[in-house]
Amino acid sequence: METRSQTLQDKRFAPARQSVMDARFDAQKIAFGPVVFQCVRLAWKRGILQNLAEAGERGRTVEELAADGKLSRYALNLLLETCLSAGVVELRAGRYALDKTGYCLLSDPITQINLDFIHDVCYQGLFELERSLDEEKPHGLAALGSWDTLYQGLATMPEPARSSWLRFDHHYSDTSFPEILPDVFARRPRKLMDIGANTGKFTLAALAHDPDVEMHLLDLPGQLAVIEKTLAEQGLSHRVKLHPTDMLDPTLDFPSGMDVVWMSQFLSCFSEEVIAGILRRAATALAAGGRVMILDTLWDRQKYDIAAYCLINTSPYFTAMASGNSKVYRADDYIRLCQQAGLQLVEERDGIGYCHTLLQFERAD
Repeated sequence: METRSQTLQDKRFAPARQSVMDARFDAQKIAFGPVVFQCVRLAWKRGILQNLAEAGERGRTVEELAADGKLSRYALNLLLETCLSAGVVELRAGRYALDKTGYCLLSDPITQINLDFIHDVCYQGLFELERSLDEEKPHGLAALGSWDTLYQGLATMPEPARSSWLRFDHHYSDTSFPEILPDVFARRPRKLMDIGANTGKFTLAALAHDPDVEMHLLDLPGQLAVIEKTLAEQGLSHRVKLHPTDMLDPTLDFPSGMDVVWMSQFLSCFSEEVIAGILRRAATALAAGGRVMILDTLWDRQKYDIAAYCLINTSPYFTAMASGNSKVYRADDYIRLCQQAGLQLVEERDGIGYCHTLLQFERAD
């Protein structure tokens, strides 16, 4: 069957014709990007943008902003001038007022989640991106802890990195779970395996959706310990079986007889080689007529360029911080790897939640 990936235009980011001077200006924006990021982030965090929003179109002078004593005139001038250069604020007759981009920073949850994620989780570690790319190891992770991969440290990651990581991860998935549950349960699966169960949000949603389903969770021991506590508190332990599993160990088989093998925002955590091994074991775990379902953020399946931009630029996080050799993939990548594992695509649906695609596979035989 023809897939959307085969018909999608790859040149979605082709720029309009621009002058040489405009091109040079865009190049300088890239060169000073980290500086602008930190200054704008501080203007937001330290209340400057909120102060200007409350002033409305009239705006405020630096002296008026400094009256509360939270920041000096020097600090305010420095931050506001960078915000001015970035189009976050405007300056009229000595008075600063919030521009449209500034209002977006104050009101758009995903913008704020992305800012916190980049600063709290990624910023220091991205200094090691080049070495991480060369060696395919997450050398930047040392900024957060001494783990081989970020996933081994999720349960004990220091704050505010852990909270920012969870908000980033859950914002993308939480908007999708209510919408995809009818797809998951369309064929009334009795045994459902959640690979990479994370904090158990999908598992809890599935258990609530169907009182008869039996869940099997595969993840690292530390993550399953967190989920186990939640299940016990909600009286659901008897409906769930936990299988501590290191996905990087290809010798560990998955439980068999599954009607659905579910993976949500999971495969992007691994290299293609590891994904191929996971998919082979997932195919073997299926009962007759069972399905492998993959819910993920695929950058080539996005309706809007802004979503594709955010997803593409999440990939360096996977390199420097998470695993060293994973990324945000295209739909064709998963379809190809599933075919190599003996699976065939039977259904696909885009536009789920914020930016998800659901791919469903059955064994080719």
